[in-house]
Amino acid sequence: MTTHTRPRRSVVGVAVAIALVTAGCGDEVPDVDDTGAVGPDAAADESIKVLQVQLEYPLDGIYEEGEDARLFLGVANDGTQEDDLLDVRGPDFTDAALAEAGEPAVIRVPANDNVYVGAEGAPSIVLEDLRTSLRSSESIPVTFVFEDAGEVTVDAVVAARGQTPSAPFDFPDPAEDPTP
Repeated sequence: MTTHTRPRRSVVGVAVAIALVTAGCGDEVPDVDDTGAVGPDAAADESIKVLQVQLEYPLDGIYEEGEDARLFLGVANDGTQEDDLLDVRGPDFTDAALAEAGEPAVIRVPANDNVYVGAEGAPSIVLEDLRTSLRSSESIPVTFVFEDAGEVTVDAVVAARGQTPSAPFDFPDPAEDPTP
């Protein structure tokens, strides 16, 4: 009578080795940000967040000292109270012009809603009189000052060449919703 224990041990040994190698490979897989975000996000408080903050790509490829730069971002308010974006400041620009419908104004962020800054017809922010030159993928710190949520500072990245900053989200217009 012949026993076949040796081949079974080999098969079991190979199966255990493959399981260990496969388990070890899982630890080497890096975390990947697959959100598609092109700029950083930051929370001012538990309700107010600034999303995908970026500076428009400069037409000639570089912002020179003294030039102005348009800022693009989303502001999300998960809370039950509206808040106002009162000011934008930073060490690398002299001032920021906040506007609504082309007129100087604070930017209201309604409760449980989003505001897109820089999109056509949306509020706008222009960083005035840059104190440093900037190229694509370089960044400057920008502080957003909210009436209730306080301040949050984010590194605003200059958009990449060929990338046109746009509204960070594409939600359908509720007024055009065909369902009752």
